[in-house]
Formats: sequence, structure tokens, C-alpha cells
Amino acid sequence: MSDAVRRVQSGSPWEESFGFARAVAAGDRVLVAGTTSFRGRVVYGEGDPYEQAKVAFTSALEAIAEFGLGIESVIRTRMYLTHVRDVDAVGRAHKEIFDSVRPASTLLVVEGFVDPRILVEVELEAFRGAVNS
Repeated sequence: MSDAVRRVQSGSPWEESFGFARAVAAGDRVLVAGTTSFRGRVVYGEGDPYEQAKVAFTSALEAIAEFGLGIESVIRTRMYLTHVRDVDAVGRAHKEIFDSVRPASTLLVVEGFVDPRILVEVELEAFRGAVNS
């Protein structure tokens, strides 16, 4: 395993304007930045927190796939929501995706995001060298 830091871009318009990477691998960890249901300049699942969570987590998983990692490597997730009413819908999406690996998880309700159509933003952390136990 290399000690070099490696970064992956997804093409999000905010990555360029804010100067960040979608995912960064450093040592044994891969960190995925806040990810929404935007793909390019299109928001998917507009008005639907469940769909937005699924799209966002899928995009985050695609980011770790750039490092040769899959869902079994995910050790932490974070979910940020704009409405407490969406907790069950986003939780359901999380369970469908991550039930088999059960990462440590945090869910927070926040004031809002850079685009008012965004209802959900997610982050995840993966471990390179994860083993099933």
C-alpha cells in the first residue's frame, strides 16, 4: 500500500469552483467529500429524499471504486438532511445499501445546502485493507 496521497475528481461544478476533490486516499483511508444527487449540473430525485440519498451514496461508492474499493470497505457514513421529516426515507436508503456492512453512521439535520433542491448530502469513509469479521 502506498503512502502517497491520491485524489479523484468527479466533475462536480463545485469541485472546481471551491477547489476540492471528490475523494482523497491517504494511507489506509479513503475519504469521500460531501456528495449530493447532482450528476454534472442535473439534480436527480428532486423533491425525493430517498432517491437523493440513493443517488448520492451511489456516487460516493463510485468514488471509492476509483481506488479499487467496494462497499465492504466502508467504515463510516454521514448523512446531512435539510428536514427532520426525511429521516426515515434517508435511513431506509442507507439500510438498503449498507445493511450488509453496517458502518458507523451519523445523521444530522442542517439549515440548508448551496442549492435549495438538495435535500440530502452524504459522506463516507473507507478503509483500504478491510476484512470481514
